[in-house]
Amino acid sequence: MLKIVKKLSSPAAIAPVLKKRARQLVLPFAERSKSRLKIVLSDGTEAGLLLPRGTQLRGGDVLLDEQGGLIEVLAAAEEVYRVAAGARQADPAFALLRAAYHLGNRHIPVQLETGALILERDPVLRDLLLRLGMQVEEVIASFEPEAGAYGGGHRHDQDEDGGALGEQLSIEAHRHDAHCSHDHGHADRHDHGHDHSHDHVHVHDAHCGHEHGTPVNQGLKFAPVPRRRH
Repeated sequence: MLKIVKKLSSPAAIAPVLKKRARQLVLPFAERSKSRLKIVLSDGTEAGLLLPRGTQLRGGDVLLDEQGGLIEVLAAAEEVYRVAAGARQADPAFALLRAAYHLGNRHIPVQLETGALILERDPVLRDLLLRLGMQVEEVIASFEPEAGAYGGGHRHDQDEDGGALGEQLSIEAHRHDAHCSHDHGHADRHDHGHDHSHDHVHVHDAHCGHEHGTPVNQGLKFAPVPRRRH
């Protein structure tokens, strides 16, 4: 399976002729929020997304596969709400600001437009906005929320696809992930889940019978050595 391993940092710098030849990947917002995913490119090629954890994709991003091919990301059209001030609002700008505050307080991803807010459909949020006197319209459009609205782990979607594929992608991701939290140059030397209250007593004085630079035999108990009287 083709693996997509990198997001280019400056897609605008790519020559138009190269970008025109790139295959396309059309994804809704929920799937653009994942870094481990089985996908199908515009030409029907099946691929595995293996990006560093926490990567968020936006329309216009350009990805690089393991063979050096370019893939352009497009935001899919999806079912969203377009929220605007109601006809009876005395101050439309303030009404929109108030609605944005309540949505932000719930960490809801929101796309900002002049005079409107775009968000994913949710009947609970719709009722909230109607109670605030807002006009809520159901539309089909691409959804590109503000990065700060969902950055830092506010969205808790699963990264891995289920089953054997998810396991395979996880293994490959461990090899490629630049944010891995431990050193690959050596094996972990201790168990993070062990109990730090050791079951042996070790006296570090002049009569200690072993080198301190070598491991102590586990499971043995050492009694304090009596000090000599001079």
